[in-house]
Amino acid sequence: MKAWYEKAMDLLQDINLWDMLGQPIIRIALIFVIARISIWLMHKTINRIVDEQTKKKKPGETRRMTTVGRLLNNGISYVIYFIAGMLVLSELGLDLGPLLAGAGVVGIAIGFGAQSLVKDILTGFFIILEDQFAVGDVIQTGQFKGTVEVIGLRTTKLQSWTGEVHIIPNGMINEVTNFSLKNSIAVVDVSIAYEADIEKAIAVVNETMDELTHENLVKSPEVLGIQMLNASSVSIRIVGECMPNTHAIVARTMNKAVKEALDKHGIEIPYPKMITYQRKYEGA
Repeated sequence: MKAWYEKAMDLLQDINLWDMLGQPIIRIALIFVIARISIWLMHKTINRIVDEQTKKKKPGETRRMTTVGRLLNNGISYVIYFIAGMLVLSELGLDLGPLLAGAGVVGIAIGFGAQSLVKDILTGFFIILEDQFAVGDVIQTGQFKGTVEVIGLRTTKLQSWTGEVHIIPNGMINEVTNFSLKNSIAVVDVSIAYEADIEKAIAVVNETMDELTHENLVKSPEVLGIQMLNASSVSIRIVGECMPNTHAIVARTMNKAVKEALDKHGIEIPYPKMITYQRKYEGA
């Protein structure tokens, strides 16, 4: 036991050993310090850019900019740590050539086996980066339409108005219709009987629309005039600009107001009628 202790002490007191180990240890410590400083500087730069862009965005779009900032920060951290790890292994005397070659072969194998996963992640990244849609937007992609609940790097979750939740891989999102970016147009066609006074009906509808108020209306609805001459009625078209994706509720309000106004002024709304003719025969 004493002999082992003496050998260990002699080894620890060997100046050549410490000289041989000291330089790699110092270089490894410097690599980690430089890596941390680089990550800190890059994160500060990205956060500053994100903050500047966030101030220019609408309140509903700040979430997307924050998500992009986090993705960039994570990506840069992984890249810098990978480079630092390779440099540390080099300082420890490992040959990086075979290691990098093996990693390349493994990466190619994984790439061939997970093409759909890579496509989903890349598509999800560009969806967030390009501000195609955000959480809370109402969109339609393919046969699915609903409110965006979650935007992930791999999947997007939509909740339809009837409650179903659709989980869609981002790689399958080829075309997107966003109903929440611009104002909507509520379109209402009112049918008037041919026997009614059309000019009076248009005047009544105009007056009703001028007085109509709704929290989602941007401005008073406009009566465009006679839209179509049907078999038993005349259609008058009304359009109203409203907040994004509120055209359905505004159209229902417009229909109710028009129906009440027409009833009040005695203007007939057409309904199915049956006329029976009786022929009288001589000698009957």
